[in-house]
Amino acid sequence: MRIVIALGGNALLRRGDPMTTEVQRRNIRTAAQAIAPLTAEHSIVVVHGNGPQVGLQRQQAESYHDAEPYPLDVLDAGTQGMIGYLIQQELRSLLPPDRQVATLLTMITVDPGDAAFANPTKFVGPVYAKEAADALAAEKGWAFRQDGTAWRRVVPSPQPRQILEIGPISWLIERGAVVICAGGGGIPTLPEHGALSGVEAVIDKDLAAELLAENVNADLFVMATDVDGVYVDWGTPQQRRLGHVTPEELAAHNFPAGSMGPKVQGATRFATNTGNRGAIGALADIAAIVAGDAGTSVVTRTAVRA
Repeated sequence: MRIVIALGGNALLRRGDPMTTEVQRRNIRTAAQAIAPLTAEHSIVVVHGNGPQVGLQRQQAESYHDAEPYPLDVLDAGTQGMIGYLIQQELRSLLPPDRQVATLLTMITVDPGDAAFANPTKFVGPVYAKEAADALAAEKGWAFRQDGTAWRRVVPSPQPRQILEIGPISWLIERGAVVICAGGGGIPTLPEHGALSGVEAVIDKDLAAELLAENVNADLFVMATDVDGVYVDWGTPQQRRLGHVTPEELAAHNFPAGSMGPKVQGATRFATNTGNRGAIGALADIAAIVAGDAGTSVVTRTAVRA
């Protein structure tokens, strides 16, 4: 099978972990150990998150006052290279010497008319006191929203439209490489008057990975996270994990936009558009998820009947 695996933030940094290279490498090594055995039988494409890393780099840049901080699209490119390098190195250490692993910087276009640009919702970067947030909003034109007792910058989260590097990604896959791409949801890009420009936005990683899975004709799309599947009635005595479920059945439930919502949307979109299985579950269970024995699998009614 051809499988696209989207690694959630737990594969890179667990909540409360110090954001050091060694901690990230240790967590990525765990992810690589789970993924590497799959490459013996399947064609694998890996997508990863980058939220904490972009936030840290932005914070580091803002502490240096002799130069303008890099814009968000450039930080996206930098973290794609940094995290991709760590995943690539850890996978290469586990695979046969002749198995190629490649990281590809990936730009994904967005629609300048996307409603998200008028309603920024994606938190990025560090927290601020209200006074500091107001000062930055006035100085830089940034939008802020309250996050708990503090304030954080928010940027638009538009829908992914076109993966510009889908040609070389497909070329590498067809030649047997394990490909790491579309990290952090890809670098959000606007095509304007025949030229390309980056934009201060964040594309949701799971939705970008779903578009990638469609584009490379994946047989299976897996979103690996820190829970063992999709739950309904979460946090109540009635909570239960969904096993095999259809998009129609999922539509009867609401899932938080900041956590499980995009994963459910991605799995539903993939199953509906391709007729193939979208799955959500824990990284440690990934072999069983691929086999259909763990996690939550989203399948169409046609697939259920088959």
